[in-house]
Amino acid sequence: MIIQFVIPLDFKLHKFFFPVFVLFASVALSGVGHAQEGATSKKAHASLNAKKRVALAAVKRKQLAGTVLASKPSFGEVAGLHASPDALALKSSVAFVIDQDTKEVLLHKNELVVLPIASITKLMTGVLISEAKLPMDEMIAISQADVDTEKGSRSRLNVGTLLSRGELLHLALMSSENRAAHALGRTFPGGLATFVGLMNAKANALGMFATSYVEPTGLSSKNQSSARDLATLVNYAYGDATLRELSTSPGYQVGVGKKTLQFNNTNRLVKSPDWDIGLQKTGYISEAGQCLVMQARVAGRKIIMVFLDSAGKLSRIADAERVRRWVESNSVNSPKISPLAHLSGTSSLVVAN
Repeated sequence: MIIQFVIPLDFKLHKFFFPVFVLFASVALSGVGHAQEGATSKKAHASLNAKKRVALAAVKRKQLAGTVLASKPSFGEVAGLHASPDALALKSSVAFVIDQDTKEVLLHKNELVVLPIASITKLMTGVLISEAKLPMDEMIAISQADVDTEKGSRSRLNVGTLLSRGELLHLALMSSENRAAHALGRTFPGGLATFVGLMNAKANALGMFATSYVEPTGLSSKNQSSARDLATLVNYAYGDATLRELSTSPGYQVGVGKKTLQFNNTNRLVKSPDWDIGLQKTGYISEAGQCLVMQARVAGRKIIMVFLDSAGKLSRIADAERVRRWVESNSVNSPKISPLAHLSGTSSLVVAN
């Protein structure tokens, strides 16, 4: 539609056009303002949507993580061992605590069940390496064969890293370094197969008849044992000063090329002033749950503790603390034994192969 204005000749143009100009300018500016306000509103809305998407993505990741975790229960959980009650309300489905000197059993819970033992395996690896009296200053290169293809675990020891046998042993026992442990077995005289054979032979020699090994790291769920067998291993390994020193070392540095790498102990209790730990080893794979074995002096007694298939990352530590407080609360000469859950019979029960 076209609008025509008829203006008298003697009309003052400026009197007419100025108000009209102001009117049109006002309308135009109002449109611009609404446009800017709309743009700002859209940006705020987009920002809010982005935040919502991030939050939803985080929730989905947590749900997915929970789903993945739930899809990989430990062997003990599958066997229903977590339902076993005990007076200390332990989170570990398997526990075994003895007086090292008298061999008195202070606590036992599913101690005959055979389960994956994860990196507790490395304690036997350490026993063989130490007793072989191989030169600890001999340099060993990490090779592609040492890379974990079982679980895809990471390592700061890249292929080509050159460390001494002593350094590798230290890292394997203290910080549970998988490539270090594998390299120790791989370079053993006779090779990896010979080394694994000797691991099993040593277990049999010690009377650990429920124990079997297929590799030196513990990444395989086929490395299995019972809590009672592992107490035997801890008692034996404690007699080796090298294993005592390396397994309880709080931290250790190694030079790799131009870098210095700091490694720390996987067991936080070695730094605690409340604990006097003589030997220890931790372990974890999903099939085994959280595991811990220790020799420690508690209330004047040398105690061996074994915890397998613990439900949470810190629960094995909490279980050790519960046992320590329980032992401390009882007299040294006649400890009060709680009616803890245990398996009947004397034969081992294998729950997974």
